[in-house]
Amino acid sequence: MACFVVPAVEAVVVTAAYLAARKSEQKIQTPKLADGNRFASDEVKITWSKRLSWLMGLLWGGVLLLAFEHFWHGEVVPFPPFLTAMATPEDTAEMLHEMATVGVSMAVSVTAVWGVICAVAEAKVKAIRNSLKKSEA
Repeated sequence: MACFVVPAVEAVVVTAAYLAARKSEQKIQTPKLADGNRFASDEVKITWSKRLSWLMGLLWGGVLLLAFEHFWHGEVVPFPPFLTAMATPEDTAEMLHEMATVGVSMAVSVTAVWGVICAVAEAKVKAIRNSLKKSEA
């Protein structure tokens, strides 16, 4: 019924964190011109804004897909109260239970998958760093 609301709230929070991280990184990182049009990079790394953009994409994609699916099945309507489960107190209690169980588990599992993605990406970056050090030596 409304299980997509919990990941949607997480997606809003992650979007705000992404925007703040991107703004902070833009202030900190001023490009250093090495020669010509090439930028000197002290270290190969994945920024937090890039990692948060991955989580943001996973969350917003899932939220939009689930919202469309719920709309398709008539559980979300384009007029108040928007969620058909809010029509009666019994349905509202069932909806809140679904949000607390299914919605939270979806948000946690998407975040866990994102954590694995970040760990794999960091391992690959570390391997690239090591190969660059070996080629320089």
